Amino acid sequence: YLIHCPYGGKEARQGTWRALVEAQQAGQIRSIGVSNYGVHHLDELESYIKLLEAQHGRGNGGEISVGQWELHPWLARPDIVDWCQKRGVVIQAYCPIGFVPLPKSVTLSRIEENADIYNFELTAEDMKLLQTGEYAPCSWDPTTSHD
Repeated sequence: YLIHCPYGGKEARQGTWRALVEAQQAGQIRSIGVSNYGVHHLDELESYIKLLEAQHGRGNGGEISVGQWELHPWLARPDIVDWCQKRGVVIQAYCPIGFVPLPKSVTLSRIEENADIYNFELTAEDMKLLQTGEYAPCSWDPTTSHD
């Protein structure tokens, strides 16, 4: 389960995270994470996780397993990617190239095609060509919210 966006303020974000942790501890959900969080939101959540662990014991603050953002060559978000990679958070992208994609289908043949993605590899040169340095979201951008 993911917290879809950071809107609502710090108290709402923390309450939502706490509810996900409780559901995970009860065995109702496997993995928890966030979507559309900026680095300042991620830092805030990381501090809250440490507070929960200090209050309730190690491992009782939850773990950010996955994060989902709009990511592509025109919106690379190197600050968020770096933050996640340093902490082992899986990066899932909508509008992806080079991250865990979010394929969608209800048709078995398309699901199988979506899973068959390991027959090529991008070279370092290919990856360099994809680094545009642009900031061009094609959707909303809650990562910039400071409520």
